[in-house]
Amino acid sequence: MTDPRREPAERYFDAAIALLSRARDEERDSVRRAATAVSDAIAAGGRIFAFGAGHSSLPAQDVVYRAGGLAVVNLLSVPGVIGVDVVPATLGSALERVEGLAGAALDTSPAREGDVLFVISLSGRNVLPIEMAQNARALGMTVIAVTSLAYARETGSRHATGTFLKDHCDVVIDSKIPVGDAELTDDAIPAPFAPASTVVTSALMQAVMATAASDLAERGIVPPMLRSGNVDGGLDWNSRVFEEYRDRIFFRH
Repeated sequence: MTDPRREPAERYFDAAIALLSRARDEERDSVRRAATAVSDAIAAGGRIFAFGAGHSSLPAQDVVYRAGGLAVVNLLSVPGVIGVDVVPATLGSALERVEGLAGAALDTSPAREGDVLFVISLSGRNVLPIEMAQNARALGMTVIAVTSLAYARETGSRHATGTFLKDHCDVVIDSKIPVGDAELTDDAIPAPFAPASTVVTSALMQAVMATAASDLAERGIVPPMLRSGNVDGGLDWNSRVFEEYRDRIFFRH
């Protein structure tokens, strides 16, 4: 627990750094396993997909079409749940509890057997991420969860089976985020505040991708990296990568 007498910004940074340190130290093996799954798939001609609903979509988007990132990472989009651009925003939360939506989204996506799917869900308790993982595994995909295992210990599942996302994945990366996703308290503020899940989950996703790129290089495979379009030569570089990997990139179609 951070000292409430210190400045809120300092307390928040300290809390986030502590969570990042735990994730780095305690999830090392899971990050490595996830990275190996990514590099195995890329080496075999497969594609990488990332899915998240609500604010859990932010770490998924962070690794798609990203300077310094792998070009073959694609967003698996489910209309209405990706962000707060839906009005009312509460509709997105409601859709996470709708049965059958994940199967329909996956069946109409380009995902196929041998691909990798990251399912990002802080709580891992809602129907949509659970069924996304179930359907993806049935399709023959490798499924990687990035979730907080604290929710599985301290809350109940909203899925009919009583299971959580973690129960349907090949690799589970624990973000260490406490239930409620709020790092600070103040006697003058009626609820906990200052969430850190996006900071930590995005860092875990980038750590996986960095490890996968290095793994590919160690195998003698040039990883399909994107460069910033705001540096000289970046746009030409990316155009060549897009052309070479056009059958594995879906954010340009």
